[in-house]
Amino acid sequence: MSVSIYQLKPRFQQLLRPLIGALHRAGVTPNQVTLGAMALSVAYGAALAAAPGTAGLWFGLPLFLLLRMAFNAIDGMLASATDNKTRLGALLNEICDQVSDVALYLPFALVPGIVAPLVVLVVVGALLAEFAGVLALAVGAPRGFEGPMGKSDRAFAFGLIALLIGLGSGSAGSNGILGAMLLLSGLTVFNRLRRALQADAPLIQ
Repeated sequence: MSVSIYQLKPRFQQLLRPLIGALHRAGVTPNQVTLGAMALSVAYGAALAAAPGTAGLWFGLPLFLLLRMAFNAIDGMLASATDNKTRLGALLNEICDQVSDVALYLPFALVPGIVAPLVVLVVVGALLAEFAGVLALAVGAPRGFEGPMGKSDRAFAFGLIALLIGLGSGSAGSNGILGAMLLLSGLTVFNRLRRALQADAPLIQ
């Protein structure tokens, strides 16, 4: 059994539930939330890439990642509450998450002292982990969310690195965290594929 911060999602959703009714009454759709979260992520990532030496942006990233997690939970909750689940929404949910990850995490490679190729490998590992989760659908299994380095876990780890950057701490710690993330991403891919193979479901061809 893999452990992931994702397992805390139900409690996080309970905190956000009062917002769902208000958003529905305001005419906000799930897809608007999804696209809005991606647009904000790309904008924040662009700001980090343009000014990687600005400590305030790095200090603000953990808070932004928490906000992004809220958006990611709200779109699904809003779709369920309003019976507005669509194929387009499912596709947007997956692709927008990956675009946001790339936009927010690649700028870490521009920070002096951080091993740029390691950042790129971690981002690639993140994409592979999510691809493995989606790939489970191709064999009739549920979408995989196993850890130990799922979306929420990556956000926590990169948020920690962002704080270290903002504090001007040594890069050795940041590179060490990135190395651990890369290894855990590989384990996550394995866990998701293994769970997909173990699922009792007919093969979709």
